Amino acid sequence: MLNTLNFSHALGARALLTFAVVLGLWGTYTYFRNQRLSGGFRSSYLIMAGLTAVQGLLGVAALIAGGSAREGLLHMVYGVFAVLALPGAYLYSRGGNDDRRETLILAGACWIVSIAYLRGIFTG
Repeated sequence: MLNTLNFSHALGARALLTFAVVLGLWGTYTYFRNQRLSGGFRSSYLIMAGLTAVQGLLGVAALIAGGSAREGLLHMVYGVFAVLALPGAYLYSRGGNDDRRETLILAGACWIVSIAYLRGIFTG
């Protein structure tokens, strides 16, 4: 059971890193083209936010099942940051009527969270 959870957690981390980079590229392209974000981008962003929470639950389940937190708290800090930053950025970006601002915030959040994913992978 623990091996399955660890494998799922590691695979999910790499998938989310890829997802964040793709969304970061998509958002950056949209920003420099001076276009509005599409519903597809927003829904993909929210899916990534939801999958990040699921990723965190897999990590907690692995820890409860007897896994060791070798690198300790730092790995978990990156995960908590990602879980809170994605919906926070989404809610913050919806505060104004400026489409370009929304694009910049969400694309920037994707890039920042991709760094957090990468650091999480490296720490544990």
